Order: sequence, then structure tokens, then C-alpha cells
Amino acid sequence: MAEQRETKGNNAWHKAVIIIPVLGITAIVALVTTAVLQNKPLLQKYKYGIVLDAGSSHTAVYIYEWPAEKDNDTGRVQQTHACKVKGAGISSYSVFPGQAGASLKSCMKEAERLIPISRHHETPLYLGATAGMRLLRMENQSLSDQVLWSVEEVLQSSPFSYQGARIITGQEEGAFGWVTVNYLSDQLKQGSGTTGALDLGGASTQISFVANQDVAEESAENAVTFRLYGNDYFLYTHSFLCYGKDQALKLALAQQTQSGDSSVLDPCFHPGYSVDRSYFSVYSSPCVMAGKPLVSRDSFTHIGAGNASLCQEVVRRIFNFSSCSFSRCSFNRVYQPPLQGPFGAFSAFYFVMNFLNLTSGSLESSREKLALYCSTPWTQIQQQHPDVKEKYLAEYCFSGSYILSLLTDGYNFTSDTWTDIMFIKKISGSDAGWTLGYMLNLTNMIPAEAPDTPPLPHAGYVTLLFFISLFLFLLFLLFLCLRFLWPRCDSQTQMI
Repeated sequence: MAEQRETKGNNAWHKAVIIIPVLGITAIVALVTTAVLQNKPLLQKYKYGIVLDAGSSHTAVYIYEWPAEKDNDTGRVQQTHACKVKGAGISSYSVFPGQAGASLKSCMKEAERLIPISRHHETPLYLGATAGMRLLRMENQSLSDQVLWSVEEVLQSSPFSYQGARIITGQEEGAFGWVTVNYLSDQLKQGSGTTGALDLGGASTQISFVANQDVAEESAENAVTFRLYGNDYFLYTHSFLCYGKDQALKLALAQQTQSGDSSVLDPCFHPGYSVDRSYFSVYSSPCVMAGKPLVSRDSFTHIGAGNASLCQEVVRRIFNFSSCSFSRCSFNRVYQPPLQGPFGAFSAFYFVMNFLNLTSGSLESSREKLALYCSTPWTQIQQQHPDVKEKYLAEYCFSGSYILSLLTDGYNFTSDTWTDIMFIKKISGSDAGWTLGYMLNLTNMIPAEAPDTPPLPHAGYVTLLFFISLFLFLLFLLFLCLRFLWPRCDSQTQMI
């Protein structure tokens, strides 16, 4: 009987010796597997945001997306779609304000199709109106309000989370353009050097960059401070209302029509170009309204001469370089510190220079190419570009001349610093412009402090977890040996 009990005990002991290690190994495998699965990326889900850029010449609807589990931290916000609203900008609907909102419906329906229905109610929707609406507000506050009300009525009826429509300031337009450029190029997250932003629209132009001196000491109105990813950025920014390319053309034509003559020979248009223009079309803008000449006739004949050097003289006259009450100025008595770092030039800067094939090369070669282009007969230009709308095609000579003068005479770029300018349309698949920076700011997507990061990378964490578990398992085996195996071996030795 005792022998039988001893045999059963031995069997139990042998089973324990086998089962315990198996259980231990199983536990370790389960532990490691759990850790790996726990840290495995989940099926990616996204959140969305919509921003409407209501510019002077047109409105564009931008859709952005980012990883749902990473907003307010490290999730990369990217543009997934852009819809250009048919027709002119919302400020052009001042005569029939109700049509401003109706013009947006097609693009908003497109947004409804592209964004998952389950995300509609939580997708923020913003509209920012820029210089065109700033000019309309200067001209007629009541009409400006009516246009915005029409827009709000349509946007509020959408299934998205409407966050408001407003006329943004020129300073906001410039500063958020800078945020967009540097966010998309990852320079903010890296805390490295930054890129300046040059924006050109139809009614205004903006310049923004981190200055190497205290801007607020000389001109507080041109100073903006951002704290992004734990770094402080002291930004110089200024917006020149009436100096977008469309309003600049009005300023140049106003200079040339002061005499009230029946025709104007314009060096900024191609030889052979001839169009009848109304004086109202030139002087209807608040930018030039005060300088309208007293003439009895309603129109004049606009004739092209195609002379780039004379065009530069015409363009220079729309700037005021006469005086500066600061240590240094750009133009129109506006303070500007010395240019700093590389610059990204986008919007109309890119579209005009890209059409003219002037996005690369030296300043001197750009001037030579532009002079050749401007001197090309109008009929030849039309034959070379049959698909381009005639109004836009006719203005490229002026627009190119204006951009060169604005950047050199206005902003003080030189032959040496010209190559610091990169003419860009998109960065990492997203359009360069103020809209992304605007949404990032309103949704607090860029943290003021640097986001927390794990002390170890994922692979290092799993490896460490495995070795700790293995160490615990070996300790457990040693404990078994000391507790159960050693006394038994010792007793067997005594029996021998």
C-alpha cells in the first residue's frame, strides 16, 4: 500500500515537472502575443474638416482628413479633395446677394458624397472670405452682410458641423499661409528653420516670415507670435490690400487713363491687342475709385504695345517708395525687416510664373524670357494657347511684369536672393494656401507643447517585455528546483 502511494506520488511529481514548464511557456507566449497585438495598429479611421476659401476671383472648397485616433497629437492632416466653385467670387454677387450661397451648393454636395455619412455630423465646416469681401465691406457694409447671410444659410443647411463664415483679416491670411507651408513640410514638428510665405490673390498679396529681429519693437501691427510643438515663432506678416494681380491691373490702368483719352497704348499687353474697355470696369473698385478722371466718354480703346521695359516703369508707378518712417520699408510706407530664409510663393505667384515658364532660373533670365514673351504678337499668342480664356491670356504679360516688380522693387529680393524663392502649387499633395493653417488653428490640431512620445519604440518595448518574462520564467524554474527537486535528490543520496 505504501509502495502504491509512493508510485502515485512519483507520478504526480513527474506530471508537475512537465505541466509547470508547459504552463510557464504558454503564459510567456500569451504575454508576448498580447503585447504584440495590443501595439499593432488598428484599422485606420479618419476624421474630416472642410474649409471654403472665398477669394476675390473664385471660391474653392477644400476637404482635409487625418487619423481619428491621433488628432491633437501627431496625426498628419492631408488634403483629399478640392472643388472649384463655378463662377466668380462671392463678392461679385453684391447685386444679387442671394445667389452667393446658391453658387456653393454643387461643391457642397460633392463633399457630402466624399465624406462618410457617419462622419458628417462631426466634420467642422468653415468659410473664410478674403480681400474681395474686404473691399466690398469697405464699399458697402450692408451688401457685404447680405452676401455672408446668403452663404451662411446654405452652409447651415448642410449635414456638417457648421462653424461660421467670416471675413478674415489680411494678417490672418498671411500668417495661416505661413503655418500651412511649414506644417506640410514638417518644419514645425522638427523645430528646424522655417520657410517664408508669399501669397498672391486677385485683390491682395501677403508676405510672412520669421524675422531675425524683434518686429513688435518697430511695428506691432505686423508682428504675430505662434507657439507650436513647444517652439516659439516670432513672425513678420503684412497684407497689401489692392495689390493682388487683378486690382494691381486696375491701378496700372488708372495711372494710364488719367488724361481721359479715347485710347491707351499699354506696354504691358501684346502688340496687336485691342479691346474697348469701359471706364466703369477700371474705376468701380474702391482701390481706384477716388482717382477717376472727369471725362464725358464711357469707354476707351485699350491697345497693346508689348514692351517689357516700359511695362516695368508703368508697374513701378503703382507703388509708393517716396518715404519710410521706419528703419526700412517695403513700399507704401510699410515696415519690413530684412528677408530671412527660403520662401514659398504660391497661389497666383505660381500659376502666372508656371504659365510663363519662369519658376526656375535666375532673375536676369526671367526678365529676358518675359521681355520676349511680351513682345510676341497677340495673334501668335492666341494661336499658341487656343484653350486659355482670352481675358486671362491677355493679362499674363502684365501679371508677370507685376510679379517681378513686386518681388524685387516691393519686397526687396535681389539677383542673389531670387533663388531663395520656390514657386509652389502643392506640398505633399496639399495646396499651399491659408486654409489648412486656418483649420489647424481653429481645431487646435497643432499642440502648443511638443506631443508626448513613448520612452521606447514599439519593437524595443516588445523585446524588453519578452526578456523580462523569460527572466521571470527562469527564476520560477530555479524556485521549483530548489523547492522540490533538491530535497528529493538529497534523500535518494542518503538511501544509497
